[in-house]
Amino acid sequence: MALLGGGVARGVRGLGAGGGGRAGGAGWAAAGAAGRWGSGPARAPRGFLARALASLQTGFVGLPNVGKSTLFNSLVGAGAAQAANFPFCTIEPNVGVVGVPDRRLAPLAKISASKKTVPASIEFVDIAGLVRGASQGEGMGNAFLSHIRSVDCVVQVVRCFEDDNVVHVDGRVDSVADIETIGVELVLADLAQAEKRAEKLRKGSRNPKEKEANAVELAALERLLPALEDGRPARSVELSEEEAALVGQLQLLTAKPCIYAANVGEGDLADGGASNMHLAALRERAAEEGAGVVVVCAQLEAELAELGPEEREEFLQEAGAKDGSGLEVLIRQAFQGLGLRTYFTTGEQETRAWTIREGMTAPQAAGVIHTDFEKGFIKAETAAYDAFVAAQGWGGAKEKGEVRMEGKEYVVADGDVMLFRFNV
Repeated sequence: MALLGGGVARGVRGLGAGGGGRAGGAGWAAAGAAGRWGSGPARAPRGFLARALASLQTGFVGLPNVGKSTLFNSLVGAGAAQAANFPFCTIEPNVGVVGVPDRRLAPLAKISASKKTVPASIEFVDIAGLVRGASQGEGMGNAFLSHIRSVDCVVQVVRCFEDDNVVHVDGRVDSVADIETIGVELVLADLAQAEKRAEKLRKGSRNPKEKEANAVELAALERLLPALEDGRPARSVELSEEEAALVGQLQLLTAKPCIYAANVGEGDLADGGASNMHLAALRERAAEEGAGVVVVCAQLEAELAELGPEEREEFLQEAGAKDGSGLEVLIRQAFQGLGLRTYFTTGEQETRAWTIREGMTAPQAAGVIHTDFEKGFIKAETAAYDAFVAAQGWGGAKEKGEVRMEGKEYVVADGDVMLFRFNV
């Protein structure tokens, strides 16, 4: 048997012919061998679930000159996307992988005196600005829509600031009109895709196995089509798990989770944009759609990206930003919008935030670290984050009865601190 969740991987004699080990967030143990994942020559392959989760992307979309590329530059901290003041300065999507801000990591690392801290990560894509007629190929629309189709979550950056020096593609600032322009183009693209697929399904198939699945998919599409024709997004139609899986192959643009990023002027941050009429209108529309709104100031985020960690933290504290900058809030909401959650492993070598899908069981969570850990899963020592920190580590948590032994059916909660027992 081996433990995973704190410390480094090291062989233990007397546990059977296969050998064993104790592995931390950066460690792995396998039958007949032990190594460290993250340093040294021996590196464990990531599990299938980890690779699948790492491939999830969030796309930034919006009209030209709304601040998408400025926000993206701030995200990656490298200015990779051209923040030019003219349409289509971003044609090929820019991709960046960023850490998910999580203020729970530092206390865990301090308790364990960890040498390294590793946050969860999320991948963002800066996609060129959409314009009216994109669904018909206007403004390189076909290429842009294909880029949106490939992402898993959409952040619509909406201009909510006045600035005569920054050109608006329609010559005026109107947040609701802007999201309607984007929404219409995405719905029209989906409508064409859904109609084409439905027409093919109506012709039928000679394969008996395909007939049943095709009938389910067609029934779902026939409920989706009226919604799309009315200008409503595909995500507004309730589908069964089977229907969603079948229709999901179409990668409908309006079926994706969506967040509105309201880009405001720096002066609007003091009162949360309460006096900004563009933001008020956007919030009203988002409430009707059941969508979230995150207030950001792209220009301020660009300046924050230039500061060192200590200066940045000091600035945010003085500004009263308890949850971090607007961009940090946006990253976390995008992470959650993808249906992702976090659990922690902590030890002397490292404290790490691991990414899992909401609803994953303990063995599946272990499999994110390495597939062998899922196959050989026995139990998971588990403590809630707040209880773990209050008890100052595993020892104190056990003394206070805060550590639970969870089995294969346990659904991991966001923020769980875990130590896995497994056979390899």
